[in-house]
Amino acid sequence: MISDRIIEQGTLTTDGSRASVEVRLPWYRALPGSCIGQAQLTIDGVEAPVDSLRWRMNGREFTFAELSSNTEEWWFPTDSAVLSGDLAIDGDAEHEVRVDLTVYIPYIIIGDGETLHIEENSTKTMKAVAA
Repeated sequence: MISDRIIEQGTLTTDGSRASVEVRLPWYRALPGSCIGQAQLTIDGVEAPVDSLRWRMNGREFTFAELSSNTEEWWFPTDSAVLSGDLAIDGDAEHEVRVDLTVYIPYIIIGDGETLHIEENSTKTMKAVAA
């Protein structure tokens, strides 16, 4: 829906072994954490291991398993969340960053009790900043 704004330009950070980037909701209404289905962080063609991915919003960090049942934390269209994963990248260098994101829209039923899900991705080139 709004894939060109998923990645916040200039937000790539690294501590040498872990990288993170700020992401925005590709939908026009707030969604609870349970509607954030999955994500993938890829930098310079290398994917972060799925089990290392973490999602931070509202000052709290979650695994995707923890998000799957979380209806208390909400992601708002005006707020950035932070997606991070184990990826060793150089600080102060340009990197190609790709984020793949799946969100579920609980109030749009598309058949047999299944809700609409949106799969979006965005790629941007930006300089990494050391954390």
